[in-house]
Amino acid sequence: MSTLSPKERLLRVLNKQKTDRPPVICTGGMMNAAIVDVMNKTGHTLPQAHHDDTLMAELSNDVHQQTGFENFGIPFCMTVEAEVLGSEINFGTLACEPKIEKEIFPSASKVEFKDINNMLKGARVNTIVQSGYRLSKKYPDVPVIGNLTGPISTAASIVDPIPFLKELRKDKENAHKVIDYVSDFLIEYSRLMIENGVTLISIGDPTATGEILGPKMFEEYAVRYLNKVIDGIHSMGAPVIVHICGNMNSVKHLVPQIKSNALSTDALVNLRLLKEEFPQITTMGNLSTFLLEFGTPDKVAGQTERLIRDGIDIISPACGLSTSSSLDNITAMTSTVKEN
Repeated sequence: MSTLSPKERLLRVLNKQKTDRPPVICTGGMMNAAIVDVMNKTGHTLPQAHHDDTLMAELSNDVHQQTGFENFGIPFCMTVEAEVLGSEINFGTLACEPKIEKEIFPSASKVEFKDINNMLKGARVNTIVQSGYRLSKKYPDVPVIGNLTGPISTAASIVDPIPFLKELRKDKENAHKVIDYVSDFLIEYSRLMIENGVTLISIGDPTATGEILGPKMFEEYAVRYLNKVIDGIHSMGAPVIVHICGNMNSVKHLVPQIKSNALSTDALVNLRLLKEEFPQITTMGNLSTFLLEFGTPDKVAGQTERLIRDGIDIISPACGLSTSSSLDNITAMTSTVKEN
């Protein structure tokens, strides 16, 4: 029987040290595992837990206990940064995640650069920070993962995304100013989480894909600003996971430039081949979320075993879970990793 705690195991993998088996995690944030089955079972529910640090911590522990994922993941959405920076949020329902109702700025040139430290005193930031503190103190052997919406996606959640994506080409000066400002905000938000017990930071940046940006802009914007945020977090002594959505073929050659401790990918990516091509990358993923929602426990277990055989470093869902995902399928995934 392993003597490693879930926290030790995950940190060992992120630091490229040997361990007994891969961790099995679901980071939270973009990859939120607070599914309807868990909430109905425990009575700790969303959207209430978005605003109450005690409830957020309890629901995070429910997810950990019920699913078998070896971490806590906070918050349960990708709207915190946008809300704090001024956009309007619809907080959704028990079965529907929060969404941005209206971005605050029509274009990059209209963005107002406010004092970051003042904005970080807002209620929702405090909810997340206090929740992380509660979890880290009560369960010191379980890693608390604090989640960020990445710099490109956050910028596109405060500026109307259709003009903003055009401005990445047509108004580079203002586009860079906005993403740089957002990156500074993300670093300081991370600092608050880390100082209050969060073990590591996971960054999901669904707008920063090869399919949306293409290789040139992926390098100019995504790699540059992801690395700025990663460097800031590393300077605080915390590791970083980055998730890249979609098909990476057009930008695969640029991915090794991202300085994260692990790279999580979508189900479209063959992680075994990525690992062979770039052995320096610590791979994470990438069990199909479609399978976790609509498959059977046997099929889930089989695909999980394949990921383990392929030598994937951290086993995880490939992207954000549907809130109607099957708890039986998720436990088939986590128990397969633990029993292998």
